[in-house]
Amino acid sequence: MTRFHRFAAALLAFAASSASFVALDASAQAYPNKQVRWVVGYPAGGGTDFLARTTGAQLSQSLGQPVVIDNRPGAAAIIASEHVARSPADGYTIMSADNGVLVYNPALYKKLPYDAEKDFALIGMMGRSSLVITASPNTGFTDAKALLAELKRSPGKYSVATPGLGSPHHLALELFQREAGVQVLHVPYKGGAPALQDLMGGQIPLMVLDLPSGVSAVKAGKAIPLIALQGERMSQLPNVMTAKELGFPVVEAFAWQGVVVPAATPKDIQARLGADLMKTMNDPGVRQKLTDAGWDPKPADAAEMTRYTESERKKWHALIKARDIKLD
Repeated sequence: MTRFHRFAAALLAFAASSASFVALDASAQAYPNKQVRWVVGYPAGGGTDFLARTTGAQLSQSLGQPVVIDNRPGAAAIIASEHVARSPADGYTIMSADNGVLVYNPALYKKLPYDAEKDFALIGMMGRSSLVITASPNTGFTDAKALLAELKRSPGKYSVATPGLGSPHHLALELFQREAGVQVLHVPYKGGAPALQDLMGGQIPLMVLDLPSGVSAVKAGKAIPLIALQGERMSQLPNVMTAKELGFPVVEAFAWQGVVVPAATPKDIQARLGADLMKTMNDPGVRQKLTDAGWDPKPADAAEMTRYTESERKKWHALIKARDIKLD
């Protein structure tokens, strides 16, 4: 090959690579140019679904494209997590990721079809919900201190419902038992709705309830909130005592939600989604809707979500090991 031909070949290669770079840059700048699919690992109508739909409706305005909710419930959100981990990393698939997906599952299951640390890029936090030990009205419990005294007096006597094994409610109950020195009979249900129905009907005396799932029942007097499993009192239920006030400051547990995308999603698209998510979560109308529904809006960017998730892993993995909780 002559020097001329070598020069011509190099020039063509440079032109091709430049054109490819320009095309990629233009593609990134054009994002989004179609609807965004928001995967939710829980059924429609629940607290997680409400948070995604409320946030997604406003997020679509910032993105300029529809945000469509795709419910893929089952197996502690493992089904949805695997699906998103294997989805195209182009910014058009996002997911609600809670502490079950990102924190608990990796410690509870020996094998998972996704890697919580490697398969997802964290976009930002949305909010959290308080977890409350709640009594059925027919138990007669109306006072946190009286309930605690009865639990201490009668180890193993009282059944406490949660939405399922490995849920934030279950882990919060384990933490409360350890710190308070009480023993109860854990009754895991397949979801919060049937557990709440049995609580209101008197089939089960106590339940660890997340506020978004039970705010209507609480307001109607069909579920009696007694102990908030956190340090500060809830803004929605300021008269409910906290675990800290009862002498257990270590008991700090929430059901929290963030947004993730497949790990290989381009950084500029991650940044765009993160900025628009924070704008959405700070919208007064969105915040009010979420607060009214029992959510505590807690927007945080990707860096802060990463720090919080890592601290949660240390805390809850230690508890899971100490209590020898295994789900497979």
